[in-house]
Order: sequence, then C-alpha cells, then structure tokens
Amino acid sequence: MVKINKTLAILIWVTIILSIEVLAKKSPRPISDTEIREKKQNCYSEIELGYWGAQCKTSMVAKENCALKCLSPACFELIYESDPLEEGERDYTRSQEYKYCMHRLSLGESLDGIKGSFD
Repeated sequence: MVKINKTLAILIWVTIILSIEVLAKKSPRPISDTEIREKKQNCYSEIELGYWGAQCKTSMVAKENCALKCLSPACFELIYESDPLEEGERDYTRSQEYKYCMHRLSLGESLDGIKGSFD
C-alpha cells in the first residue's frame, strides 16, 4: 500500500512537472479563468484522495494552500510560499497576483515583476 502511494505520488509529480513545461511554452492565448477553476477542482479532488498528503486535509486553509501549490507550484512559490494563507484570511491582492502569474506562465512569459504588481 505504501509503495503504491509513493509510486502514485511520483506519477503525480511527473504529471505536474510536464504540465508546467507545457504551460511554460508559448501559447496562442493565456489560460482562462474557467480553465483555472477546472484545474483547481482537479487539485481539490487529488487532495481529497490523499495524493498531496494528510497535512493538506487538516483544515480548509491547508487544503486551499495545497490546491494553490498543486495548481501552479511556480506561482505558489512566488506569491504564497513565504507567507501562506492563514485561517480566515482573504487576500484579494495576492489572489490577483496569483492569477496574473498563471496567465503569464501560460504564455511563456517571465514571472519577473508579478509580486507587488497589484499593491
């Protein structure tokens, strides 16, 4: 059972890395809000299935932080990793920066200048 979970976790990480590489290539259009919502819903499903570890199911905010990391590890690292969401926190500015990061990433553009761009 543990070996299967480790294998599945490795498979998920490989899929995520390949997805990032695909997103990082030039695209004819930025990722849409609908696509982001669909991908995030898939992340929530993976979290519920335990693919992201038990720590992601300890609270709603832990689940949200894990979903954001699942959705875009690069954007999570840039926007939230040094100061993850806390219980009850609504951070509209960082939410906008995160979506902007995902749009830029989907176009293969640099992520420079994203953090702080909505202050």
